[in-house]
Amino acid sequence: MSAPAPDGPAGVWRFDEFVLDTQRYELRRDGEVVRVEPQVFDVMTQLVSNHDRFLTKEELFDTVWGGRFVGEAALTSRIKAARRALGDDGESQRYIRTVRGRGYQFVGTLTVPETLAAPVSTPPPRQHIAFCRAADGVRLAYAVAGEGPPLVRAANWMTHLGYDIESPVWRHWVRDLAARHTFIRYDERGCGLSDWEAVDFTFDDWVADLETVVEALGLERFPLLGVSQGGAVAVAYAARHPDQVTHLILCGAYARGRAVRAMSDDERRAAALDLDLARVGWGRDDPAFRQVFAAQFLPDGARADWEAFDHLQRRTTSPENAVRFLDEFGRIDVRDLARDVACPTLIMHSADDHRVPMRYGEELAALIPSSRLVALQSNNHLLTEAEPAWQVFLSELTDFLGC
Repeated sequence: MSAPAPDGPAGVWRFDEFVLDTQRYELRRDGEVVRVEPQVFDVMTQLVSNHDRFLTKEELFDTVWGGRFVGEAALTSRIKAARRALGDDGESQRYIRTVRGRGYQFVGTLTVPETLAAPVSTPPPRQHIAFCRAADGVRLAYAVAGEGPPLVRAANWMTHLGYDIESPVWRHWVRDLAARHTFIRYDERGCGLSDWEAVDFTFDDWVADLETVVEALGLERFPLLGVSQGGAVAVAYAARHPDQVTHLILCGAYARGRAVRAMSDDERRAAALDLDLARVGWGRDDPAFRQVFAAQFLPDGARADWEAFDHLQRRTTSPENAVRFLDEFGRIDVRDLARDVACPTLIMHSADDHRVPMRYGEELAALIPSSRLVALQSNNHLLTEAEPAWQVFLSELTDFLGC
């Protein structure tokens, strides 16, 4: 069955009286929200967004449960709950068809009402998700998208390989970087499709996890991208593996975490507030707590950007892991390693970054010998698709890599 692309932004699907809105993380029927559990929503999202084919049970286990071992009964119960939310059942199979012994397929008719029709959005790039294991047994998820010379991104928190290709926070990063490269990214331990229940959770573990992914893919020489705290991981990897990293690109990165910096009283209070907000508000239905983070990461974002960031926070990690991440970020210190980076390095930083002020990008530029600093005209820590700074970022990266 053929169907049109979603009307409006990618991830908004309409069929009969239903709207499946992956940006707001909502299922609506005649404008009223139908409450479903997160895993039920994720199953529905996978089925609808892959409406042109059936999904095997293994694919659903990988994308919804991150490949973690769960019994088939868990999937069966989520399918039943999805059907129930849609007024469907196993006999009529009006929306969800069972491909006996193999998987499931969405068979509803997706429509675009004339009054709501909009230009077709660029479809997300196809990606291959696979898994490998770190030395301590932690399961790591990685994804490969696009074609061309490799570009590896060191992991940073609040990513989800399955969701990022449609999330307004990350989809343009994946789409545009995969347009010219074989773009390789992974979810760090405690996040996304990688194991959330990791015992060890240190900066050295994050660097070792990057080593594991590179080894699993058999990469020999490649440019390395680090965003936010992933920049410190990229710096450490480049310093320790000068024979592998050809170019280093950093964006919104820093060499020292908050606990290492000589902070003012206001900065210390802000750091303590971050931890308290994560402990108290991360798992709540009320987004007010998490929107404090959105205001820091995307101060110039539209309301839809803030909502997308809120959904990203809830889907990518647990409240307990959010606290662990923030605590470990504060202890990062790669100043000595930064001095050992030998490859050409491009550092891009938003001039008015509200999360990581520009002076920390300047510090990195002073530490890394063969580096160049580009100030981006933005207030956002994570660049949005619509702002001019995003195109500047892409242009600078393309010129730097020569492709």
